[in-house]
Order: sequence, then structure tokens, then C-alpha cells
Amino acid sequence: MSEETTVKAPESSAPAASSGSGPAPRQGGRPSGGPGGRGKFFRRKKVCKFCTEKIDAIPYRDVRLLQGFVAERGKIVPRRLTGVCTTHQRRLTRAIKQARNIALLPFATKH
Repeated sequence: MSEETTVKAPESSAPAASSGSGPAPRQGGRPSGGPGGRGKFFRRKKVCKFCTEKIDAIPYRDVRLLQGFVAERGKIVPRRLTGVCTTHQRRLTRAIKQARNIALLPFATKH
């Protein structure tokens, strides 16, 4: 009879320990790109185009340059997508707005 209690005791304590300790670890799925691992894909750090080319002033007349930082619908593309540094993003925004005001760039696309 003592053998039966020792056999039953580990079985009954195992589910209680796993359910009481919190959620079970996840298995399968995509590898995480968080700390400790790069994940499946390696994403290069984005570097500011204006800093690398040493462009100090962003001209509002250079429509071809500015169009690369404006989305198809006419919105200014954010820093996290373009990789432009904070100071150049501010200058870029000002140049885009100046170009819009003198009708070099559209405010929005036509429907």
C-alpha cells in the first residue's frame, strides 16, 4: 500500500506544480528576435542618408530627393522607416512642407 501512495504522489503533484507556476513555456512558432537571439532574419541598422553623404541643408526645390521621403498617399514617411536621424528628419519635414506650399509637391493624391 505504501508503494501505491509513492506512485500516486508524483503524478498528482506534477500537474499542480505546472498549473500553479504560471503559463507554460511556448513551443514552436517563429524564433524571437528579442534579446539573446537575432531571430530568423538579421535586420541592418538604418543609417541616416544625409549624415553619410554630409548633406547639411536640405533644399526644398529638390523634388526628386523629397519624393523619396513622401509616401504614395502624400504622407511624410516616419524616421523609423527611413532611418533618417532626428535633426535631418526635422529639416526634411520643413523642406517637404515648403515644397507643398509652393506647389512643388502635392498635399495628397487625387482619388
